[in-house]
Amino acid sequence: MDDYYNEQEQWERVKQWLRDNGLWLLAGVAIGVAALVGWRWWEERVERRAVEASTRYQQLLEAFARGDRTRGATLADELRRDYASSPYADQSDLVLARSFVEVGELGKAVERLERVMNGSRDAELRHVARLRLARVQIAQGNLDQALATLAAEKTPGAFAPRYAEVRGDALFAKGDRAAALREYRAARSADQDGVLDAALLDLKIADLEADGVVEAPVDNAKPAG
Repeated sequence: MDDYYNEQEQWERVKQWLRDNGLWLLAGVAIGVAALVGWRWWEERVERRAVEASTRYQQLLEAFARGDRTRGATLADELRRDYASSPYADQSDLVLARSFVEVGELGKAVERLERVMNGSRDAELRHVARLRLARVQIAQGNLDQALATLAAEKTPGAFAPRYAEVRGDALFAKGDRAAALREYRAARSADQDGVLDAALLDLKIADLEADGVVEAPVDNAKPAG
């Protein structure tokens, strides 16, 4: 009998607890369900937008491949407007910058490259944009500016060989052949992964050596800017 009353009391306590806390319990369940639904919706939205951005980028590549620069530029602007946080927006700016370089519109290329260099979330894309920007500045004759662009990056990491080669190109264009030779040799020795055009780099070094150029000490050829 005592066991019966104990069970009865326990049941009454359970019912009282439900009466006191039922609404909160239901609210908690509802919030949990809503959070799960919201999370799934967000995941689906992110995935859908990634697919949309990828499709738009592919259309951009196809437009440039068939020589339709106007359509390509429009798609690049749409990617930047509609999918600014996507890496495809940065990549589209790089493609468009290359297109501008091909037709001699270097100022427009600079604008696109600077945007990627300063704003991309992807460190590798920032390096690519900086190196291409320096090359465009060399083509513009802005040699000190190109050296300053390169010098502003303090941690080139795996891109160090590329930085050294472009720095050598800027120094060569300035007429500082000894410093250029130093940078070319530094690029060649640092290129352990074969990211550079070794044949071209060796040709640059060989031409300078054939002219009797002696490599400059590091302290004698600091980048300008």
